[in-house]
Amino acid sequence: MTDKKRKLGIIAGGGSIPKMLIEECIRQNQDFAVMAIEGNAEKDLLSQHKNISHKWIRIGQAGSGFKFFKDEQVEDVVMIGTIKRPSIFDIVPDLRTTAFFAKVGAKALGDDGLLRAVVDEIEKDGMKVKGIHEVMPSLLIKEGVLTKKTPSKEHMVDIKRGVEAAFELGRLDIGQAVVVQHGLVLGVEGIEGTDELIKRCKDYRRKGGGGVLVKLRKPQQDMRIDLPTIGPKSVERAHESGLEGIVVHAGNGLIVDEKETIALADKYKMFIVGATPNDYLK
Repeated sequence: MTDKKRKLGIIAGGGSIPKMLIEECIRQNQDFAVMAIEGNAEKDLLSQHKNISHKWIRIGQAGSGFKFFKDEQVEDVVMIGTIKRPSIFDIVPDLRTTAFFAKVGAKALGDDGLLRAVVDEIEKDGMKVKGIHEVMPSLLIKEGVLTKKTPSKEHMVDIKRGVEAAFELGRLDIGQAVVVQHGLVLGVEGIEGTDELIKRCKDYRRKGGGGVLVKLRKPQQDMRIDLPTIGPKSVERAHESGLEGIVVHAGNGLIVDEKETIALADKYKMFIVGATPNDYLK
């Protein structure tokens, strides 16, 4: 957990991690405030703690959000949770957001460049951006096989191919995940996200077993933002699409509800591996 004397600002997107972080802050008596992103953060994010200092904002309301954090005397900021990239017509930007997009220009074409620019903008206001791994290090996925099932030789071929493809995909700042079966890349992650990638690849599976989802942190990606993440829903969707394993960047990816996630994978006789990409890129 971060320094309890420094107030933490949580920029909350979708998924369960923002709520987990809020609960952790409460347990640790950490002073904090929440900026929840409309259309992304869970609607019941603060239903159990209505007395928490918070503000719901649209993505285009950066000026209002930053003022809220300043008024709350926030010193450290964590950005966590999924954010659906809106069209410019959905944003309806305030003056600060308009100026921000004008300044970053082409950087906004890639998620990594855009998020780095957001970090710079936050820190320009005197706040320090921290990664979720600095606040809740227990979320980082460990290296090695985490499940009862271990990858077969055939799976290892798919894992190697998947790591190679995911590494290049990330280098180009397109996405973090790929699905591979029988050495063939069935699909790569784009703007639709990992869940839709898995769902889409169900229609492309070849006859026979196999099928692996690989998620890596982009080579140039800042550890403080948008780390590859899996959880029970990832396992459920992978199973529904006939995949037999999930590989995540060890020490650079997150596993939500670790015990539940591993237990579900064991139930479906799937494997989960925390992998170091360099071991497969030789």
